Amino acid sequence: MKKSFLLLTALLGSAAFGNAAAAPLTVTLLHTDDLHGHLEPSKVGENTYGGYSRQTTLVRQFTASDPNPLVLSGGDTFQGTLFYTLYQGLADVLFMNYQGYQAMAVGNHEFDNGPAALARFAQKAKFPVLAANIDVSAEPLLKDLVKPYVVLSIGGDKVGVIGAVTPDLPELSSPGPNVKMLELMTALKNSAEQLRDQGVNKVVLVSHLGYTVEQQVAAAVPGIDVIVGGHSHTLLGTFDNKDFPKSEGPYPTIVQNPDGNKTLLVAAWEWGKVLGRLKVTFDDAGAVTAWEGNPIPVSQDIPEDDTTRRMIQTLAVPIANLRQQVVATAASPLNGAREVVRRRESTMANVLADAALLAGQNAGAELALVNGGGVRASIDQGPVTFEEAITVQPFGNTLTIINLTGAQLKAALEHGVATWDQNKGQFLHVSRGMSYTFDLARPAGSRVTAVTLNGQPLDDARTYKVATNNFTAAGGDGFSMFKDAPKLETGTLDVDVLVSYLKANPTLNAQPEGRIVIVNEPQK
Repeated sequence: MKKSFLLLTALLGSAAFGNAAAAPLTVTLLHTDDLHGHLEPSKVGENTYGGYSRQTTLVRQFTASDPNPLVLSGGDTFQGTLFYTLYQGLADVLFMNYQGYQAMAVGNHEFDNGPAALARFAQKAKFPVLAANIDVSAEPLLKDLVKPYVVLSIGGDKVGVIGAVTPDLPELSSPGPNVKMLELMTALKNSAEQLRDQGVNKVVLVSHLGYTVEQQVAAAVPGIDVIVGGHSHTLLGTFDNKDFPKSEGPYPTIVQNPDGNKTLLVAAWEWGKVLGRLKVTFDDAGAVTAWEGNPIPVSQDIPEDDTTRRMIQTLAVPIANLRQQVVATAASPLNGAREVVRRRESTMANVLADAALLAGQNAGAELALVNGGGVRASIDQGPVTFEEAITVQPFGNTLTIINLTGAQLKAALEHGVATWDQNKGQFLHVSRGMSYTFDLARPAGSRVTAVTLNGQPLDDARTYKVATNNFTAAGGDGFSMFKDAPKLETGTLDVDVLVSYLKANPTLNAQPEGRIVIVNEPQK
């Protein structure tokens, strides 16, 4: 009788005892996003935060102590420091492999040096690189390297991880003609359905879509339990830290999913200054039932992992001399903060616009435009090094002279302020001698009320020679009015444009000049 019972149990297996085989699962998500080549700590307020050596200490600590750790990236590992300029992501992948990352979303900056640089990164990565809403089948360098999703074995269960990159990718970076965008919501729904068909009912989206779009995805796509965000450099959570800006929302942000369950949305700010840490419990049907967590500040009190520290020191040797070259002195700080350059006049952006105008004058440039998304950092008062200059201008873009009518210029300024409330990179800054006014009480497309150049209203019919970067001139950031305009490519790198200007103005004292005037700005 006993033997018969054991045989029956073995034959029936999970069919008779399904609840035991599909027990609740607790997973700890450790996550980063928008590291942008910051191997070393960054200054925030009076202290420093981030750096791979401190981050490694925390990741090792939590992967050893927390249940079922899952280490994830929301993308944009590329671009932003001399380490990226020299190694183009290959330094970062060393540390990501060492820390044990298990999946990463493709960010738009992963394409800044075209498909080849991303391919080299993905070939070295010991983790999958994911984006469900791009089709790379026609790009030979990437067709076997970027997948829509992956199924991981976590705690004896299956967890699906889907990737997504911002639909603005062709405008924001250089994926090339062979990488095709897929409709975002459809692509995500298809991936979630395919995972469900494989019996995977616990799904995480590693997303480089930004906080606003990620909330829309959570509300629209069934089957996604957790979204690990990126792209918008969003700080979520509760902090008792005078160095940190105000949090943009709770950690996690909870959104009701169309399948009737809750979707948890998390993000980890930028540059590795915090490490996201979220403990999530799923029931046997895959629904989220409990959660707890908050990002951990990667502060200077955290001891450095010795191996990582020595690796960084080795990688820094070739760029040490270049980093230390002083090219000018800033008599006052140059503000290039993200929340400033994407909404209003900025002293850092003014300097970049004036630098572009100076560099383009031999080719006849009369004015210059700088997109807010192209301003990547501030410069402190005091000596300015080459490293600081390249941190402000890290992209390797080149100076372009473009012929635009006054009407096209006005259309460009309208485009720049059309999404003012969304903090997008298309916001335009102008060189000395030019100014414009826009009214936020008016609808997008008719907000610009005045534009002057050297004290005179812009002439719609006249053609002006405009200095800008090749990314914007080619229609990047949605400037479609620039695409077919006559152009002169100078080949001069953006960082060289800035360094030349700094050397020509060695004691720079930039102040706000009223180049951009905002009318009816909403009161917070």
